[in-house]
Amino acid sequence: MSSSHARDSSFLGSRIPPEIEALSKNLKDVGQELFRRILKAVVSALEGKDCREVMKSIAESSVIPPETLNHIVAGMYRVLSEAIRIPVSSLKQETFKEDLRELRIPEEFITDFSSVVFGNRRAALEAATSRRDPHLPTIEEFKWRVDVAISTSSLARALQPSVFMQMKLSDGTFQRFEVPVSKFQDLRYNVALILKEMNDLEKRSILNIQD
Repeated sequence: MSSSHARDSSFLGSRIPPEIEALSKNLKDVGQELFRRILKAVVSALEGKDCREVMKSIAESSVIPPETLNHIVAGMYRVLSEAIRIPVSSLKQETFKEDLRELRIPEEFITDFSSVVFGNRRAALEAATSRRDPHLPTIEEFKWRVDVAISTSSLARALQPSVFMQMKLSDGTFQRFEVPVSKFQDLRYNVALILKEMNDLEKRSILNIQD
């Protein structure tokens, strides 16, 4: 795989996070048993569990310098969190492994990473990631109607239509607003434009995970 192809199709995107880029260097003196102990602790942290005592035990029993251990944990955490955010239907296992090979991660560690990302704990990791990520309320219900003002305080006969909209959000609140038809047409145009731009972005190869 060429370097440019790896960057374009990588699950990490076009820019590799520095903590992941330095991971292979920090792992050079780590054996598989220690790697798996750290990986287990990182997975527990991703699931929202308190792993401070486990990490303290690892640090006390390991010959790895504390600073290097911190870099390893940060790199592993970032690898897993980035991979879990991508739907399994879009991220192929062999692509994931090849991306880690490009980063010079040892093969035995790649297998362990892959067993987490594509294993039976993925559902719990996805659920924990979803709870942790910030998000705004979603629209549960949307209603609208067209009102026509027969007259106003300044004009005896207005006959100006306006669009009244009401949204019920997932947090239980209601948002109501009224706009003239001209502004509603602007809204329709801009929404259509944004959807087109999103569609154009999805077609770009840099955003596609390739086999």
